Amino acid sequence: MMEKFKSMIENDRGVSPVIGVILMVAITVILAAVIGTFVLGLGDSLGASQPSAQIGVSLNSSDNVTLSHNGGDSIRTGDLTINVNGSSTTYDLEDVVSSAGADDQFSVGNTYTTNQTGATDQRVVVIHEPSDSIIIDRLL
Repeated sequence: MMEKFKSMIENDRGVSPVIGVILMVAITVILAAVIGTFVLGLGDSLGASQPSAQIGVSLNSSDNVTLSHNGGDSIRTGDLTINVNGSSTTYDLEDVVSSAGADDQFSVGNTYTTNQTGATDQRVVVIHEPSDSIIIDRLL
């Protein structure tokens, strides 16, 4: 009986084919994932990323909407759109800035005021157009 047990332990003929099959399956799965990513173009659909910026919104003494950049990434002014009270009228920040004679970047310390006037309870939405994301949505 001891001889049978020794022959079972020393018999490793089935180990090599099993390891070979496992390696072939792993390589096939990895290749399928890489080829599928290239064919479907999953990496191309990410688009522009949303900037990370702290933007403050307030009503000034004339009830105009004032935006202030309090920290984070500088944003190109032409990439931002301001929508007040869900109206169909949107303000391109680039128009506001160029009339003030400022540069093309909305960076830390900059403050811009729109010509939108009205009472309190105004909803202000600032949208970053390239990433189609909302930077701030605030009820004043």
